[in-house]
Amino acid sequence: MLVDRAFNEFVLKFANVNGTGSSSTNLLCAKALFRMGLPVAPKNIFPSNIQGLPTWYEIRVSEAGYVARRDGIDVMVAMNSQTYDSDAAEVVSGGTLLYDSTWQRQFGREDIEIVGIPIARLCAENWTDPRHRQLFKNVVYLGALSWLMEIDIEIIETLITEQFRAKPKLVEPNFKALHLGRDYAHHEIGKRLGVRARKANGTAGKILITGNEAAGLGAVYAGATVAAWYPITPSTSLAEAFEKHAGRLRRDDDGKLKAAVIQAEDELAAAGIAIGANWNGARAFTATSGPGVSLMAEFVGLAYFAEIPLVLFDIQRGGPSTGMPTRTQQSDILACAYASHGDTRHVLVIPGDPGECFTLTADAFDLADRLQTPVFVMSDLDIGMNDWVVDALKWDDARRHDRGKVLNAEQLEAVADFGRYRDVDGDGVAWRTIPGTHPDKGAYFARGTSHTDTGLYTEDGVAHAAMLDRINRKFETARSLVPRAAVQTASAKSRLAIINYGSTDPAVREALVLMAREGFGINHMRLRAFPFGEEVKAFIDRHDFLFVVEQNRDAQMRHLLIAEAEVPAEKLVPILNYDGMPLTADFVTTAVLSALEDNRQIAAAAAPPITAA
Repeated sequence: MLVDRAFNEFVLKFANVNGTGSSSTNLLCAKALFRMGLPVAPKNIFPSNIQGLPTWYEIRVSEAGYVARRDGIDVMVAMNSQTYDSDAAEVVSGGTLLYDSTWQRQFGREDIEIVGIPIARLCAENWTDPRHRQLFKNVVYLGALSWLMEIDIEIIETLITEQFRAKPKLVEPNFKALHLGRDYAHHEIGKRLGVRARKANGTAGKILITGNEAAGLGAVYAGATVAAWYPITPSTSLAEAFEKHAGRLRRDDDGKLKAAVIQAEDELAAAGIAIGANWNGARAFTATSGPGVSLMAEFVGLAYFAEIPLVLFDIQRGGPSTGMPTRTQQSDILACAYASHGDTRHVLVIPGDPGECFTLTADAFDLADRLQTPVFVMSDLDIGMNDWVVDALKWDDARRHDRGKVLNAEQLEAVADFGRYRDVDGDGVAWRTIPGTHPDKGAYFARGTSHTDTGLYTEDGVAHAAMLDRINRKFETARSLVPRAAVQTASAKSRLAIINYGSTDPAVREALVLMAREGFGINHMRLRAFPFGEEVKAFIDRHDFLFVVEQNRDAQMRHLLIAEAEVPAEKLVPILNYDGMPLTADFVTTAVLSALEDNRQIAAAAAPPITAA
């Protein structure tokens, strides 16, 4: 029997077949551990087909609060015979592999514990319907884990009751399957696993939520009333979340829905609908991923040059082309920063977790209105579709939407010569009107062609250049308006730092702790927006070398820092991961320490030993 190695610090992984209903059961396990007070980091690793291919679901449990993905599996639930060999290879020495022993199998590992439970036989003996037999296999192994790993059975039963509130007849069959597995583990296995769970208090005041769910609610909070979209993984659930929350919160006193969710015929049409709604005074958005951004580029250019607010959510996935639709990347940075043809530069807002997907979504709508321009919210599949532990979202009823420079009828009366595209105060942002505000003042065409400051068509090259210069001034104005970078100073003496953004943050923050234990004091800045604020340049100037951690092949953010912040290329050391999997702290640590070993100049810039936080 293995001795207990750890409580509340382990990785549990499920290897299943796509389309067998395993995902909901595996999420149930993650929720149960969360309700036990344990910080969890679930990662759903699924194929892009409907069913039949291998799928995996990882849950990292860390009472210490680490929520990045971690290599090495402590407990593997192997339910897919096609991947037995690779699944067994992932288990750490001394770990456990649990499998369906209805069909006996040798795994060739003598350094791990093999636990066999005849799951298919138990289901065949208790249900005649083939679909029930398939679905309840998942609940049987969850029941077995509840005993083997001491996951609170009452919490699981409560979650099942909540899940089937609308279908109460399904509660008892799920309870039956749960206790089939639990009783077998108790009476036939008879010993606990080497890693187990026990109640803690690490989730007080926290919630478990995906970034797309949080962003959809954030759009409602921001005052959005129109969503136009075309289905594409991994952004679809964002539009669905907005529709759900708008259906609950966007109703008048008579119960009439005060929102529109439009599934367009393609991505270009979706962008056009959102732009038209914004021009007419609504707050509207569209959601897509990399391929959709490519198709929307023409309309993005129109919104940029006609100066119409637009919020565009880009939930990034593996590219290029169709790429890996169900894997995560950060490979659309340059595509979005310079989307469309001609001289364009766009505002990017970059949330680091679902909590920021909520708050920065509200900020993005204000920015789009204040700057009268497209604003991209740059999420990714890891944030968008995986559940994260974050602080409870705060809805402030006192918050007021900032609609920017919009003239009402009374203000229009006071303006002798209204120029829609005229900069009157030097910030690059002109005043606009909402159609119908005044019976005979403030009307204008929204043009994609060259135009004067009153909106009239022109082919005067000097006037066109002046318009481009004026639009560029508001991009400079945006530097003081966008979310500021988050800076963490480990040591004032260190001349070495890490720059990262988005979903890489949990891995980077854990890596910083690991490297501090090795005696390296490395400072840290997480970018949250483009254009870069003054604090970004100031932070970079204080350091000799900066590792830029990102999930793409071409170091896209590094290129943006070189081009837009005029940082010398030799100061920026790329750390790149683009295999589609969420980043791990081990990857970051190994890459940084290797650079320190290989380059004496970089090593000399590190601070003396410090104490880990």
